[in-house]
Amino acid sequence: MLNQALIFGVLASTAQLARASVPRYAQKISPISFAVLDTVPTGTQFNGTSHFIPPGTTSDSLKAKPFHIYDDSFYDIIGSDPTLTLLAYTATDPIFHEAVVWHPETNSVYFAQNAGPVAAGTGLNKSAIVQKIYLDDAERIVKQGNGSGYVNVTTVDSGVRVINPNGGTNFRGKIVYTAEGQGNDIPPALYLIDPNNHDNTTVIMNNFYGRQFDSLNDVAVNPRNHELYFTDGPFGWVQAFRPNPVLPTQVYRFNYDTGVVRAVADGFHMTNGITFSPDGMYAYVTDSGVSSGFWGYNYTNPSTIYRYDVNDEGNFSNRQLFAYNEIRVPDGIHCDVHGNVYVGTGDGINVYNPSGLLIGRLYLGTTSANFAFTGKGKMVVCAETKLWYVNWNAEGADITSNAYSG
Repeated sequence: MLNQALIFGVLASTAQLARASVPRYAQKISPISFAVLDTVPTGTQFNGTSHFIPPGTTSDSLKAKPFHIYDDSFYDIIGSDPTLTLLAYTATDPIFHEAVVWHPETNSVYFAQNAGPVAAGTGLNKSAIVQKIYLDDAERIVKQGNGSGYVNVTTVDSGVRVINPNGGTNFRGKIVYTAEGQGNDIPPALYLIDPNNHDNTTVIMNNFYGRQFDSLNDVAVNPRNHELYFTDGPFGWVQAFRPNPVLPTQVYRFNYDTGVVRAVADGFHMTNGITFSPDGMYAYVTDSGVSSGFWGYNYTNPSTIYRYDVNDEGNFSNRQLFAYNEIRVPDGIHCDVHGNVYVGTGDGINVYNPSGLLIGRLYLGTTSANFAFTGKGKMVVCAETKLWYVNWNAEGADITSNAYSG
């Protein structure tokens, strides 16, 4: 038998050799290359909305090879030949915004239009819409090479309309949406929609002991107790389609079977995305307080990912700063099977290891508010006016137990 140390040595050498060859659409960016800059501009010239272009690169070169390796561990995520394919495009209307959810049974991906932007005219006067694509169409485009052609994007007409949807997750074989509400009379709510029968859509929660929520933003399922956890912040108010808030900006949990709603975390400026580690021991929450609608930008507010311990009772404790986002705000957030954390940001998707180290990025050059793992090695990414399909090695944390437990 071969010596065990020799076997490990051969395996390590093979891994190092593979990493020596950077994939065709990837590039290494060493943080040491910009630890010291010749000129560091003031905050009036470069701030939290500015796009950082590392020395020796341009915006075009960053987009030409969009898989950016900041740490060698990112090679395991992107694999030997990652690709990025454009699936759909609109001129100005931000159709591809949030609530990206993969439904494995129908192999379809749902997403929501942005509520509140001028280009869309959504928010107060009309609700943002839910749309979907089928991944079989996406796979056909990928096989054609170089992302030629577009998928068919269809509007989801449900029996009970989801008013200004923003977040979504798999739940018991269906999809739960967070909706921001509209005006004074349509409160924010959780909606449950059946992908096999869109007419079978119901409101499952719309108040906190008689009070309207502010604007429900995102939702996730705790893989240990299978309850729904959602964020609520004043987004509709600062975008002028909801009244003044009457509740703090908080994270809540909702037991679908008992109807009980409880607050589990507070102290946020603009609580946004939420997800759990694969084992449910940690919760991650993004705070996009830097950007506050008609209040403008306050660069001293959080643009931050927080991590919480989740105890056996499902409550949060021990809040820690997991990472501070470098461009605009952290938004949608998800984990892969290894506990790495993926976050939509102002120019694409950041990938952190479980300790909070930025190990790599998917660079789009524009905002990605949310995305979804769509099976092993697949991801669909919303980027406001563009819809992207990623092929790499990453695999999302298992959603099957979350989708069908009850």
